[in-house]
Amino acid sequence: MCGIMGYIGTQESQNIIMNGLKKLEYRGYDSVGVAVNNGDSIQTNKAEGRFENLQNLLNESPLQGTVGIGHTRWATHGRPSDENSHPHTDTKKDFAIVHNGIIENYLEVKKELEDQGVVFQSETDSEVVAHLLSSLYDGDVVSTIKKAVQRLEGAYALGIVTEHDPNKLFAIRHDSPLIVGKGECENLISSDIPAVLEHTRDVYILEDGELAILTEDEVKLLDIQTDEPVNREIFRVDWDMEQAEKNGYDHFMLKEIHEQPKALQTTMAGRVDAENHQVQFEELNWTPEQLNKWNKIYIVACGTAYHAGLIGKGVIEELTRTPVEVEIASEFRYRRPIVDENTLVMVVSQSGETADTLAALRESQKKGANVLAITNVVGSSIAREADQVILTMAGPEIAVASTKAYTTQVLSFYMVGIYMAQIKETISSQEQKTLIDTLVQTPDQMEGILEHVKGLQWYAESIQNSDHVFFIGRGMDYAVSLEGSLKLKEISYIHSEAYAAGELKHGTLALIEEGTPVIALNTQEELYDKMLGNIKELKARGAQVLGLAMEGNLNIWQYVDETCYIPATQSLFTPLLSVVPLQLISYYTALGLGNDVDKPRNLAKSVTVE
Repeated sequence: MCGIMGYIGTQESQNIIMNGLKKLEYRGYDSVGVAVNNGDSIQTNKAEGRFENLQNLLNESPLQGTVGIGHTRWATHGRPSDENSHPHTDTKKDFAIVHNGIIENYLEVKKELEDQGVVFQSETDSEVVAHLLSSLYDGDVVSTIKKAVQRLEGAYALGIVTEHDPNKLFAIRHDSPLIVGKGECENLISSDIPAVLEHTRDVYILEDGELAILTEDEVKLLDIQTDEPVNREIFRVDWDMEQAEKNGYDHFMLKEIHEQPKALQTTMAGRVDAENHQVQFEELNWTPEQLNKWNKIYIVACGTAYHAGLIGKGVIEELTRTPVEVEIASEFRYRRPIVDENTLVMVVSQSGETADTLAALRESQKKGANVLAITNVVGSSIAREADQVILTMAGPEIAVASTKAYTTQVLSFYMVGIYMAQIKETISSQEQKTLIDTLVQTPDQMEGILEHVKGLQWYAESIQNSDHVFFIGRGMDYAVSLEGSLKLKEISYIHSEAYAAGELKHGTLALIEEGTPVIALNTQEELYDKMLGNIKELKARGAQVLGLAMEGNLNIWQYVDETCYIPATQSLFTPLLSVVPLQLISYYTALGLGNDVDKPRNLAKSVTVE
């Protein structure tokens, strides 16, 4: 979850590391710290809280040196504090480390080190790594690192500087993401690509068990199991730098909401053939024999990606008549899932590094299943390990609350569903044409929603002082309600729940009282009248209802307090449109409350721990 950054080169490292950490704050912002090797000693400075707290300290007392590491923290072991901030050093300050991940056996290692007389300064699991390196040092840093990581259980990406080899920067990973940026007379390490783009677009994406040894002139990769050098092709990043900046928007989240139409178009490009009314996936090339072999499909994901999977279930079952189950990744791997060679498992992760989802992928492959990944990050662990990959083309998403990554995941399920239906011939050519025609209209329809937000701003103001907000829907609308509720919780901190509307009378109505805000989605034509009945039940008990419907269903205004309309489309495709007003309501509600929209409390962007 944390972000790590390292630099070695000819420039002063402190400011380069801090600039990189600023771009990694979405991975955690409980504390931030930097360690610099000035050739004589390792100097550290770190602070609890946001980036600015440390920047103020460094402005007064800068750290000099051209080799350094930095860290922005999402707390797991130990509360946010100066002491628990990274980097951590050993007692003699011969080693300094930054760590992303969790050392699962740290208590055992800590006890052994304490028995040797080591005094710990923090409550973290990470500090054991610095002391372990010092304890095991044998005169060779590479050998010492290898011995140390053999003692560690869990997940880690480590950046290491040491007095024993002051002109080198070391990095190693296992189950946590890490990349190396290859520059001119400078090289860098980072948890994510945006942090190095000011310096280079050439990166190595490390794999598990690989050690990177960096000097200012070269990068060497070593497989620590075999001691053999690793020959890795450089990955050339073709992102536009502006994609990772705000570009005049007040927040990344608002910018990313407005980038969704373009992200959808980019994700469809080369895959949706509007002229011939087909979906093409060169990265899949599935055959009828393969599809007919899979008698069951699992969609496995966490959080927002799980909600995208619920839409995927509805789409795939509707178009292919194949049974689909959607599972929360953190539950899936621990319940002995019934998976075999006749199962297709679809794992969904924005970052491609979500620990629970990666574990589910590996468990599924172990049982013989074919695994398809949907992710936004090329070269991520999930992208590398899956049998097939669909890359969403959302571009970098910086805000913690996901928007464009979610809608491109949902779009990917639509494309996969149509693609499978083409091959299985479960839809007619006319149905296929209608589906494609409807899909390609969606980005323009989404643009239309984004041009009319004033009513949503007003509604957000009306609910920002509420203690509770409820979302209801049926069918696809229920899945979207779950995502809308999560967004509101994430950034406004208002208690919010989503319910299948038919369940209201089975207990939930007890929570409704005079003035309770309810957002009622009613975009499914076959269920429209049923939903009106549920809305009437709410109004009879005093709820203040916002009705969200398609244009043309104008009679809904008679039964609700406020209305919001999305462009008319097929009911199957409304989730791509109906989620946008919910994103905007969440954004403006949080904004009105004065919250940090991009960095909600207690959360981080990429969940790389279980």
